[in-house]
Order: sequence, then structure tokens, then C-alpha cells
Amino acid sequence: MDGIPARSVEGPWELVLTEPGACASPADASARGGWIPATVPGTVAAALRAAGRWSESEPSPIHDRDVWYRTRFHGRGRERLCFAGLATLAEVWFDGALVLSARSMFLAHEVEVEASGTVEFALCFRALGAELARPNRRGRWRPRLATPGSLRHVRTSLLGFMPGWCPAIDLVGPYRPVTRHALDAGPRVIAADLRAELDGTTGRLRLRLDLAGCAAPTLALRCGEARTVLDATAPGRFDGALLIPEVALWWPHTHGEPHLHPVEAEIDGHRLDLGRVGFRTITLTRPFEAGLSLAVNGVPVFCRGACWTPPDLVGLPDGREACRPLLALAREAGMNMLRVPGTTLYEADAFHDLCDELGILVFQDLMLANFDYPTDVPDFRDLLLREVDEFLDRTQGSPSLCVVCGGSEVQQQAAMLGFPREVWDGGPVAGALAERVARRRPDVVVVPNSPSGGDLPFSTDAGVTHYYGVGAYRRPLEDARRAEVGFAAECLGFANVPGRATLASVDLLDPASPRWRTGVPRDRGADWDFEDVRDHYLAALFGLDPERLRRDDPERYLALSRAASAEVMEAVFAEWRRARSPTAGGLVWVLRDLAPGAGWGVIDAAGRPKAAWYALKRAFRPVQVAFSDEGLNGLHVHVHNEAAAPLRATLAVTFSDPAGRMVAQAARDVVVEPRGSGVWSSAGLLGRFFDATASYRFGSPAHSLGHASLTAGGVVVAESFHFPQGRDPEPCAIGLTAELAPGADGPILRIATLRHALCVQIDTEGEVRPSDNGFHLAPGAERHVPLVGPGPPRGTVRAVNGREVLRFGSEIVRFGRDDG
Repeated sequence: MDGIPARSVEGPWELVLTEPGACASPADASARGGWIPATVPGTVAAALRAAGRWSESEPSPIHDRDVWYRTRFHGRGRERLCFAGLATLAEVWFDGALVLSARSMFLAHEVEVEASGTVEFALCFRALGAELARPNRRGRWRPRLATPGSLRHVRTSLLGFMPGWCPAIDLVGPYRPVTRHALDAGPRVIAADLRAELDGTTGRLRLRLDLAGCAAPTLALRCGEARTVLDATAPGRFDGALLIPEVALWWPHTHGEPHLHPVEAEIDGHRLDLGRVGFRTITLTRPFEAGLSLAVNGVPVFCRGACWTPPDLVGLPDGREACRPLLALAREAGMNMLRVPGTTLYEADAFHDLCDELGILVFQDLMLANFDYPTDVPDFRDLLLREVDEFLDRTQGSPSLCVVCGGSEVQQQAAMLGFPREVWDGGPVAGALAERVARRRPDVVVVPNSPSGGDLPFSTDAGVTHYYGVGAYRRPLEDARRAEVGFAAECLGFANVPGRATLASVDLLDPASPRWRTGVPRDRGADWDFEDVRDHYLAALFGLDPERLRRDDPERYLALSRAASAEVMEAVFAEWRRARSPTAGGLVWVLRDLAPGAGWGVIDAAGRPKAAWYALKRAFRPVQVAFSDEGLNGLHVHVHNEAAAPLRATLAVTFSDPAGRMVAQAARDVVVEPRGSGVWSSAGLLGRFFDATASYRFGSPAHSLGHASLTAGGVVVAESFHFPQGRDPEPCAIGLTAELAPGADGPILRIATLRHALCVQIDTEGEVRPSDNGFHLAPGAERHVPLVGPGPPRGTVRAVNGREVLRFGSEIVRFGRDDG
């Protein structure tokens, strides 16, 4: 932003581990042997792994050592050294002198130095274990989430400290860039306040800029093609606004285009790149106490997505190339919101830039989770508030940021332990956060804590909740309606099983092996894990004994396990998106696994989508059709249209018996208004009585499957299925066929069936994956499934209720069939 590009301190870098306190200075550390190459930005774990001295599968501790980094660089004159992230108790040494001490992983730091040739530059990361072992005042409660309890006093990530949640990988080192900025050439930014506001259809760009090394009386501010001149209001200060009529708005990608506008200033012959901004409004559609509900540009948005986890827990890479693949998968799945939870760490600028580009809203927690933090201690409080200010400043122009939240499960933890409301409701953090957001980012919503807002902070029908009624608490699917969820900032945590290729790559194909359970998440202290939760729904949905399946037919157990969590997720979001639902959003726990195995992620540790991801992709479609079982009122068919144009389509419903014979059907042309929904009853569509929900019980049910399809422009854009007698997974010959054929953008699978195909699963090899997976096929239906990714398309196709196993290779031929 200074007009003079920053330079990275690229090294080469080296590091060495020493006993805590053994070296008081870089000279002491340099006298020791054992130095190994290191990468900056990067972590100690990544450097040790590259040197063959550390393993991700069996991570050895690092917090019990001091770690020294060293390098040299050449400089002349005054420079500012900037450190975007140092984990966690860090010292900066310049030519043998200590110039900076840091005690927060979440703050950037800078120091001015004078260079006169080649300088010795060193960083020291003191042993966090020794700091955590110091006697400190105990909190009023001690959560089971993370250990030790002294973490409440230290500003570091809980990642690595949560047994059962993530691997014990110690995060140490300069994990964000270390850069140099010359101070004697050209203007440099002292402070910048850039705000993009929207007034009707006019964008207003406000800028207050304080510069050093600037003699010019005017500054030109440009946004796209719009330009204005700002006069200096004080020496080095420029303050003014630029109006942009009929500005292109920023939308979440499900509702429109996320338009961004480049901003720059010109002064003294220097071009100052001020980044990109988006013009949009974020407002509440109802009081927070009734359930968080957001409108973007005045349009209510059903927010759906997942909770974000770092792309690589070992190296903590912060560039665009690290998070782009995951964000691209999130967008492909129809996710329009991601939450960065308080158990992790603040993401780098690249994450926010990409969310801006891709049209993905960001729900941002402060890095506070579960503990009784000492916010009454001045030093701790100052670090925390600096952290808030710094985050708001560096994301000030980001249109994707929509919610800033005071942390994760702090209020819930206190309330569940029986503390009265005055202990857990509000407090100094909530007040300070609201004041700071109002001053720096008045265009975003403040949430006190996640969850919060009801008579109890975890009440499901108020504020924001963490909904695990369907999930950890093993409630029936009907609880998704009964709970009247307002907004679920977390929900639907299951031990989601990866695909066969991923399991084979880490030798985890046997779900009965002892190694299998090491990859399954659990809440610390619980006598159950999240595989038990998934097994509960496998039994409920398919009427089978999970333990017997696991023992007698492990491959089928894994197939039905993938189907179980996928079916539950798709059913819950169908319920939450119906027109009369009070739910305004749901974020699945979590987006990506932190380790190999059946973790919470809907994307596995290798970056491959799981069955649950495909289910969410269907459930999150901007144009969607879904059934809801209304009992004696029959089936209701809901059509959602989040586009800015009317939807003109054909809605068809068909009811068929177990043999695939049609027993009732209807079709009609429908129009759904822009960003609206329509609801039709089965009786209204059929024009007569038909027991679509099998509620009246007048003899044996006439049908076993209800199917709704929405066709626009001659293409089926969405489907929904209803199972009035339950999902029957008994294998039989269903007439499943498949064919590999060329498509406009690559190979496609043409899959057809004579009878209903339940949870069609496509297993591919290599980097190729299907664009959809785990879907149902109606009797007599055919689906064309594009295959994406490099390499020859090879794999198998099967349905969980079919005997057929269809194998395909790279040749464009009809598959063989194995009915055995």
C-alpha cells in the first residue's frame, strides 16, 4: 500500500531446537550444532518434517523446546520490519540486539531498524510449555474441550490442544510473512480508513489517509472508471469521498455476482494500491433474539455452508494457492457462508480476498473458545482488543465479512455448568466488541457469542445456536422442525466416511481395525464418539445393525455409512429451507478434516469431497425442489428460486410402487418470483385425494417412492425423493446400467435404472471425481454425470439397493455387469 513494494526476508533461513532457556541470545544459539533449513513463512513442524525429523502421523512435541531461526540480509538506511504472524512467545533480534518481544499468535508486529550492510537477523520462539506450566489464577470453570487450563491466559490457537478433535500438532514459528519496508523512499501509509457504502444504487467510497514522506497538496482517488481529487485537510492527511452512481453490487454467489471494484490513489507520482471493495448492505430481517437472519442488499438470504478449518495444519500456508481449492469446492457445493470458529486462528488476507471474489460470506469468531478468559486482567484485555482492532482494520474493505462474533461456546460452557446469567451473558468483551465494530465496520453484524441469544445461550430457537439435536443427541429427523432453529452456526457433526480411494491411500479400508477409531472425532470425556452417532442414523434410516455390518461386510458398512450422513444432511436442509421454516441459516461442522480418517469434514484430509459434500451440493442448489411430509395434509413440494429473474419451469410429481410401476403422477408449469419460493400440495398437484404420506393407513400403502422433478429449458435442474415406507437397502436386481461417453467438457457417465436406485455411489480412481454422487434415481430415469479432474476415468458404479457392480475404464464403452 506504500507505493514501494515490500520485500520478503527470504533467507536462506535455518532453525535449531534448544532446551528452554538454554540460550539467552543468538550468539549462544549459533554456537550449537543441529541447524536445519527452514522456510519463512512456515512452521517448525514443517521444517522438521522436511528434514525427516518429524511425522504427521506421530507428531512429537515442539512446545517443550525453544526454537531459534537465523538468516542474514543486506540493507542500507532505515527500514520497517513487519511480522504478520509469530507463534507464539517470540523475540526478534537484530544484529545481536533484542528489538521486539511478542506474546500473541494473533497479532502482527513491526519494528524500525537501521541497516548499514550485512546484518544478523534472528527469531526466537520460547517454549510455550514452560509458560503454560506457570502458576496462574484459575478460571471459574475448566472446560473439557482443551488442555491445559492455563491456555486461558495465552493468546494462541487451541489447535493441537484439543484431544479427540484434532492431531496434537504444535503450532510454532513465523507462520505468516516477514517483510522489509524502506522508510526513506516515497510516501508511506501511516493510517488508512477506507469504507465502501451503499445508498440506494449509488456507491460512496470514503477515504481518510495519513501519509508520511508526502509533500503534495492533493491526492487523486480512483475506483474503476470513477475519479475525484481529495485535498489535504492537514499535513499528510487526505479526507474525502467518491460517488459512483448505479454501482454494480456485491452479492453472495447464490444470489448474484460478487462485483469488486479496484481502488487506488495517485500522489507524488506514486500509485498506492488500496485493494478492492464491494458495495453491499448487510441488515437483520428480524430481532437477533428471534434468530439471526441476514439480508444482503435488502434481500433475505438463507445462509448455508460450513465451519472452516486450516487447509494444512502442519505448515499453516497463507497464500491463495493454499485455500483456493477448498474455497472453490465450497462454492461448487452452493455454500454461501463459512464460519471461522474461535478454536482455530484468524485467516490471512488471501482467504478474505478469495471469499470476496467467490461471493462467500464470512462469519468470523474472535479466537476465544470455552474458557473463562481473564478479560479483567489489563495485559490480557489489551492484547485481545488490539487483536480485534487489527482484524477489523485489515479486513475493512472486505464485502464478504458479514458477522463478527465474540467467540465460540464461552457462554454455553458457563451456562451448562450451572452458572447464573450474570456470569455468562454479555460482559466486557461483548461491549468492547460492539463498540469497535460500530467504529470500524458499521456495515457488519455483531453476535455476542456462538451460541447466544436465548433464555439459555444454546436455546435452539433464538439468536445463534449450535444445533446437534439431529446429530450428537441422536434425535429423530423430525427434531429439525420441532427445534425451530433460528440460525445454526454449527450443526450436523458426523464421522463422515471418505471415499474408497482416500481410505486405500492411508490403509484404512477396515472399519473394525484399531487404527480406524483413531481417525474418528469424539468429545473429550464422552463415552461415545461421532461414529456412534452416524451408526445410530444408519440403523434408523436403513433398518440394519451397524455392528453386524461392520463385522460381516465392511465394504457395505462403509457404503451405507457414507449414505447415512449424506441422507440426514440433505433431509435437514430440505426442512430448514421450506417456506414456513424459521431457520435462516445452517453451517455444517466442519468443511475439511484435519487428519486422515472418518472425521467431521465433508471434504477429506486429501482435499477430496465426501458423500456428505455431494449431499450438501444438492441441498444448497440456488434453484431447488424439495418435499416436506405434512402428515394428513399430504406432501408439500417446495420450489426455491434465489436468482434475480423469475423461474419458469415444469414441476412433476410421480408416485411408484416397489416394482417401479407408476401409481399416480401430475405435472404443471409453474412460475416462481425472483428470490422467492412456491409451495404446492400433492393434492393440489394431483387434483384428487392420494395418500402421499401413507398417513391414513387405508390398507397397504400404494407406493414406496415419491419423486419430484423441476425442469427448466428442457433440463432437469433439481429433484427430490420421499420414502413413505422408509429406505429399503436390500440388494436386488434393479436394472442399473452405465455408459462412459464424451461430453462437451470431458467424459460423462450415463447412468440409468429400471427400478428405483438408492444412493448411487460412483467410486473413481486417481484425481478424477464425479460432479454428483450418492444421488437417487427414479424408476426408468437416466442421469448424465460429468467427470472432472485430470487422468483417465476409471472406477465403479453401484447403488446400495442394487446387486449390480458396474466397472468402467478409460475407453468409451458400455460397462460390464456383475450381478453376483
